[in-house]
Amino acid sequence: MPRYKLVIEYDGGPFSGWQRQADAQTVQGAIEAAVTRFCGEGARLTCAGRTDAGVHATHQVAHLDLAKAWRTDTVRDALNAHLRPLPVAILSAALVPESFDARHSAIRRHYRYHILNRRSPAALTRAHVWQVPWPLDPEPMHEAAQRLLGLHDFTAFRAAECQAKSPMRTLERLDVTHQWMGLHGEIVIETCARSFLHHQVRAMVGTLMLAGCRRLTADDVADILRTGDKTRCGPLAPAAGLTFVGVDYE
Repeated sequence: MPRYKLVIEYDGGPFSGWQRQADAQTVQGAIEAAVTRFCGEGARLTCAGRTDAGVHATHQVAHLDLAKAWRTDTVRDALNAHLRPLPVAILSAALVPESFDARHSAIRRHYRYHILNRRSPAALTRAHVWQVPWPLDPEPMHEAAQRLLGLHDFTAFRAAECQAKSPMRTLERLDVTHQWMGLHGEIVIETCARSFLHHQVRAMVGTLMLAGCRRLTADDVADILRTGDKTRCGPLAPAAGLTFVGVDYE
């Protein structure tokens, strides 16, 4: 059976996450329904990284198998036609070997988090940022972020319902930068790892926010990581500010 690699963009706001659910609208469910309307098949998608409710993607990757070898542009355009008016777009479709697996072949996943740092609420981007009204200093945030790099037990930044067998993860990148957006500032946090624990990125962002308002030092954040003490972490950052932005393969 021909295997297709899909690159997908979506606004996570209207969806209850990526993973198919019987009683809720999900990204996976919407695309699989579009596949059925396109070619009458009940194909199942496998994605690189399942996103939570409200989390967005600019470069999610998934694969599916179809009985017929369709032209790749036909697959892309037909799925997009059947996905309207949902905020999901198939950016590309490509034939790949049967050995390709969107999840297991991935060697690195990339996320980006946006914090709108101003008193006034967001009028245009409220569904894509975390608005923090008190001043944040990105320098101590970045300093604290560097203490989380490497192979560690990330129990402190793990959701209680996380199903991963081990809390050990290797964080390859966690950068905090400041960008001016007209009259206000936006703090951007970029991170990548082979894999993440459930809620890990949002938990780290919430704790880095406390470093940004100087309620925690870099040493405090390192100690939270070492001890696994969730009670000292910051709030779980809202899903709206998080976007899955890429996945690397060999």
